[in-house]
Amino acid sequence: MCLAASEKRLHFPSQAPEAWQLFLLLAVTLPSVACILIYYWSRDRWARHPLARTLALYALPQSGWQAVASSVNTEFRRIDKFATGAPGARVIVTDTWVMKVTTYRVHVAQQQDVHLTVTESRQHELSPDSNLPVQLLTIRVASANPAMQAFDIRLNSTEYGELCEKLRAPIRRAAHVVIHQSLGDLFLETFASLVEVNPAYSVPSSQELEACIGCMQTRASVKLVKTCQEAAAGECQQCYCRPMWCLTCMGKWFASRQDPLRPDTWLASRVPCPTCRARFCILDVCTVR
Repeated sequence: MCLAASEKRLHFPSQAPEAWQLFLLLAVTLPSVACILIYYWSRDRWARHPLARTLALYALPQSGWQAVASSVNTEFRRIDKFATGAPGARVIVTDTWVMKVTTYRVHVAQQQDVHLTVTESRQHELSPDSNLPVQLLTIRVASANPAMQAFDIRLNSTEYGELCEKLRAPIRRAAHVVIHQSLGDLFLETFASLVEVNPAYSVPSSQELEACIGCMQTRASVKLVKTCQEAAAGECQQCYCRPMWCLTCMGKWFASRQDPLRPDTWLASRVPCPTCRARFCILDVCTVR
C-alpha cells in the first residue's frame, strides 16, 4: 500500500491519515497478541492450552494431560466409535469419552461423570441432504465435575438408538420432547402436518361419523376429495367413499404402499384408496368438520 498509494504518505505513519494509522495499529497489534497467546499456551509443553487444561481435569494424580490425550487418541482410532454431525460440529462418542468438535473448540466429557438430557426436538419437513423429513434432537451434556462446562450436541433422531447403545449412562428426556426414531414415525408426522393445510371437508348434517375401520379406537377424521387438479385431469381419481378412516391410519396406509428403498418419493407418490382403490395423493386427503 505504500507503493500503490504513495500520496497517503504511508512510509511515515506519523504523517498518514488517522484511518490509516488505526489500520496500521490493528495490523500490528492483532498478530502480536496472537503470537503472545500462542507462546503462553506453549509453555510447559502446551500444558496451558485450554484443551490441555480440560484433559488435565481427568488425569490421575501420577500422570498428566498427555496420558488422557493418549487414551482419547486410542479410542478415537477404533472403528466401533459413534460419530455423526457436520464437520463444523462433529459429535464423537467412544467407550469412555463424549466429545464435540467444533471449528474453534473441542468439548470433552467422561462418560461416567456425565448426565445427558434431551432438551429440544425440531421437526423439519425436508432434510438439506435429501428430500426426506428429519427430526433433530438437542442433547445437553452436563458433567458432575463443576469445573467442566456443559455443552449441547445435536443429532438426527434416527441415530438416537445407536447413541444410546454406545452410552453407559441413561439419557433423560424433557416431558415435552417426543422422539421419532424410525422413518415411518417421521413420515406420519409430516403427513399430518401437510394434511392440516389442505381444504377441510364439511360432513352433511344427516351423516354421522363412525369409528375408524382401521383402528376402531377413534372416529373417522379424513375424507378423500380430489383437490390437487381438475376433476378430469391428472392421475388422481375422485373417491366417493364416506369418511371411514382416521388421519393416523390413513397415513399408515399411505406409507405401507411406498417403496422402502425410495423414501425420497413418498411425499409425491399416489396410492389407491384402501376401500374403493381410487388413486389419490397427499393433497387429496382432507380433514372432516
